Amino acid sequence: MKWTKLAILMLFGAGLMAAPFMKAGQAQQAAPQKNVNDWLLNADNDTERFTKLQTFLRGFDQPMWEVGERYQRVYDALSDGNYELAMYHWEKIKSSITTGYMKRPKRQPNSDAMFIKNVYDPILASFKTKDSKKAWEGFDLGRNACMACHVAEEVGFMNDQPLFRRTAFPPKK
Repeated sequence: MKWTKLAILMLFGAGLMAAPFMKAGQAQQAAPQKNVNDWLLNADNDTERFTKLQTFLRGFDQPMWEVGERYQRVYDALSDGNYELAMYHWEKIKSSITTGYMKRPKRQPNSDAMFIKNVYDPILASFKTKDSKKAWEGFDLGRNACMACHVAEEVGFMNDQPLFRRTAFPPKK
């Protein structure tokens, strides 16, 4: 008999402890757990999602970082006589620049005038010749266009870095 009373008291006590969590006689449903990796899906609305995307994608600096990396790869490919690889990276440079100014339209006029519309195709053609002298002349044309654009965009300090010093001349063989 003692055990029955004890069991009843325990059940009654458990009910009292659960009472604050009850709503209209039923247990409240716990909010579903959000996956912390769903940084976009967890946003409250599309405006917040687009703001997060715009912040994540940043400005023109990220495409220029890729351009710098691919520029070095073009130099390396020409050093190895791998003209197909040089052309591949050269084409990706154009893509990176044009998608970059989609994010920063004010960069388009100089990018187009100094690079895309005037020197891009002749440089690509110089690589297609698979003639080392012509390919290096094309590369130098591209290097100078990059540096001139940096000055025009008022970021001339970009030209004072190892990337441009290392690529000033073809490697000695």
